[in-house]
Amino acid sequence: MTLEEIKPRLEAAVPGVKLEIIPNDSPSGQRSLLVDAAHAFAVAQFLRDDPQLRLDYCSNVTGVDWPDRVVKTKVKKLVDGVEKDAEEATQISGCLEAVYHLYSMALKHGPVILRQRTADRTDKNHVASLTPVWRGGEFQEREIFDLYGIVFDGHPDLRRILMWDNFKDHPMRKDYVEPDDYEYEPTPHDEVLERAKQHQAEVRP
Repeated sequence: MTLEEIKPRLEAAVPGVKLEIIPNDSPSGQRSLLVDAAHAFAVAQFLRDDPQLRLDYCSNVTGVDWPDRVVKTKVKKLVDGVEKDAEEATQISGCLEAVYHLYSMALKHGPVILRQRTADRTDKNHVASLTPVWRGGEFQEREIFDLYGIVFDGHPDLRRILMWDNFKDHPMRKDYVEPDDYEYEPTPHDEVLERAKQHQAEVRP
């Protein structure tokens, strides 16, 4: 079943849901379905339980960081009565995404790729946890919380999984700044060792 066929069925089954088919110009061409966080849990339940879909297996959950960016598009403009090629720049606010790859083990089809998007990259960084629907997403949502900073509302045990509790920031963010002391690195080597030596030389009298 294509996304164009799935989308209207979801809109009929989940009143008020906001869905968008996201194109993909990479070689894989795998398009995805963006769902608003307020209705994501109900959408997930429908995708799992619908007899024609039976998407009972979540193989992978990953995070994506989209910083603020400017997108340029080519347009035609009239200059002194002559049509010329020009560029228009559009400012797009940043966000974070959680991306779920879904398959049906029962019906042997997939993937269907489902996305949730935060309102921004700072304080409005919440989406719905889909772990109660697909239990295999528990550790993967925790990893995204840890490394990207997405808060999964409704997760049964949302806490860091790779970094320690007092660690600041989220290392997979595109604007993450690495520390220059590497005090947590037990065996620094190569570039890490050089940076550690430089830091020690600067802080010691």
